[in-house]
Amino acid sequence: MGEEVRVEVADGVLTLTLNRPAKKNAITQAMYADMAAALETARGETAVRCVLIRAEGDSFCAGNDMMDFAMQAASGASAADMAVFRFLKALAEFDKPLVAAVQGRAVGIGVTLLLHCDLAVAAEDALLSTPFVNLALAPEAASSRLLPEAIGHRRAFEMLALGRVVTGREAADWGLVNKAVPLDQLQSEAEAFARACADRAPGSIQATKRLMRDAETLWALMQAEGQVFAAQMAGPEAREAFQAFIEKRPARFTVAD
Repeated sequence: MGEEVRVEVADGVLTLTLNRPAKKNAITQAMYADMAAALETARGETAVRCVLIRAEGDSFCAGNDMMDFAMQAASGASAADMAVFRFLKALAEFDKPLVAAVQGRAVGIGVTLLLHCDLAVAAEDALLSTPFVNLALAPEAASSRLLPEAIGHRRAFEMLALGRVVTGREAADWGLVNKAVPLDQLQSEAEAFARACADRAPGSIQATKRLMRDAETLWALMQAEGQVFAAQMAGPEAREAFQAFIEKRPARFTVAD
């Protein structure tokens, strides 16, 4: 396990901490591999009854590390071979409670992974966004289904297509997280949720989660989204969007004849 993903187990709770605060916890492929390994191991460990996902620093997660992601894409590796898909599969199949504590910025995967958490707490001033279309990409992590189910089609479309930024308070009002609290209460509230899950009958709580989720369908959707994401990533729109991002200018999209 690398230093940028920290894993600790105590009293039935595995705490998975994103530990790259200088980069706003932007996730690299190496971090995805570590996170996937942590979830895969936790699933088979009877000592682990719940997983709490948190982050160091002033932001929960700035999304993908764009340079790392672009390098992986340029290497010619298929999307299915990228560590992010191992992590997404682990999320889809994880049958123990997942809890998240969100502070500061949560972007892209920093939001869509919350859709796989059973309980989530956000700081009141957290800022959540899914700006996939801003980068000429497409939704991932089964968010094309799960986000509309969580908050309704129109709100989801505003987030996914227009990049609407949602505060922690709004996220709680919309049902994207369970509650929004002052920043200094965030960790204690999330830990209380995790402890409550760990104290429940483990077989019963896992059975309940399995009944509430269709892991096979979610994984199939993730793969379908991945194909669209990869096609967009390789296309001219994404090249223009990434170039504009690097040059810090508005993207200029043209309509093909």
